[in-house]
Amino acid sequence: MGIKVAKFGGSSVADGIQLTKTKQIIEQDPDRRYIVVSAPGKRYEGDNKITDLLYLCKTHIEHNLPYDQIFQVVEDRYMAVEINLGVDVDLLRHMAEIRDNLRQNPSADYIASRGEYLNAILVAAFLGYDFVDTANLIKFDYKGKILIEETDAALKAELAKHERAVLPGFYGSTPDGKIKTFSRGGSDITGALVARAINADVYENWTDVSGFLMADPRIVKNPKQIETISYKELRELSYMGASVLHEDAIYPARMANVPINIRNTNDPEDQGTMITAESQVDSDNGGRIITGIAGSKDFTVVALYKNMMSSERGFVRRILGILDDYDINFEHLPSSIDTVSVVMSKKALGDRLDEVLEAFRQRLQPDSIDVFENIALIATVGHRMTYRPGVSAKLFNALGEAKVNIRMIDQGSSEMNIIVGVENKDFEKAIRAIYDTFVEEE
Repeated sequence: MGIKVAKFGGSSVADGIQLTKTKQIIEQDPDRRYIVVSAPGKRYEGDNKITDLLYLCKTHIEHNLPYDQIFQVVEDRYMAVEINLGVDVDLLRHMAEIRDNLRQNPSADYIASRGEYLNAILVAAFLGYDFVDTANLIKFDYKGKILIEETDAALKAELAKHERAVLPGFYGSTPDGKIKTFSRGGSDITGALVARAINADVYENWTDVSGFLMADPRIVKNPKQIETISYKELRELSYMGASVLHEDAIYPARMANVPINIRNTNDPEDQGTMITAESQVDSDNGGRIITGIAGSKDFTVVALYKNMMSSERGFVRRILGILDDYDINFEHLPSSIDTVSVVMSKKALGDRLDEVLEAFRQRLQPDSIDVFENIALIATVGHRMTYRPGVSAKLFNALGEAKVNIRMIDQGSSEMNIIVGVENKDFEKAIRAIYDTFVEEE
């Protein structure tokens, strides 16, 4: 007998019907002892997520607008679930406490966290499990950075007292006790932290899809499912836009070597995608070369050329210093002997492009600067790529035959992925060309 942590996303806990499915899944396997839940998601097209409604309450408070009707929608939804599940957790008392806090204009983090908090109380009562609040267990520093080791110690100590428990995802607290949330989708991270703390055999992440697909189904028709994938491969795909699992959820599980299993609440018989420390395929035994394809649009590439750049000390350091001054993250930094390209997302860059370019001119004194906007990045990821000659040639030939112009090429030293930059307008066509060449033809 082992121990499993099961995290259920918003669609899996959206209403009484979905929660009944969730309970059946949990009871089918007695190893599922620690359950992490999100706030209720959408029940149907056009519905609202609870978290969105709570953020809307905060917006109304900040603008001195009435928010009672919005919060009443939240309250009614939880009350309906309480009645449908046949449990009694005195929700009115919890709602009254939250209403009192709303009058004091609390932080957005506190308001948003109440979705998971209330849902975990309901689910714990429905399952007959202990409710364990994560407020004082998931620890952040004052800058909002997760304190991994302190969190691990706190979770270990608390969960040792509970044979079975339900925990709210998405939030913890700073040293002064103030509620702090992860970014959206952060309940995945909570689940991974719990799995690490109890040294789980498996971390199951239940959602509304049966694992990862090799490409975005909105772009590629009926893409094949990924049965197994390594942490490293998944990190590359998640970073480039594959959004089934929050990318920051990978690290805690990887540290403890806990496999992650992505499962579908609406199709529990499907085994989904298993994420493990190392690739589970034999690289010398045929099979697909690539694991998956992911990408996103709207990047800006600034190409800097300076003669004898390679002999000039500190050139790249000064580039990074300028980006740091403007609080801009770079995505990639491909370079050659006398050129270096800085790839930044349009969102991170905002309206500061001209300011950044002027700083580059003054502090780097390049011979020339070229700017390429509206660039899409596509990552072709696969453990097998390392062992197969001609992968790059095959990829570039596929894009060439599709009449896609490659504006940038970047490949990491691990040879696990090849990133190409294409124009936004060619994004979907490029992904389909790569998929057809590496998947359909094989």
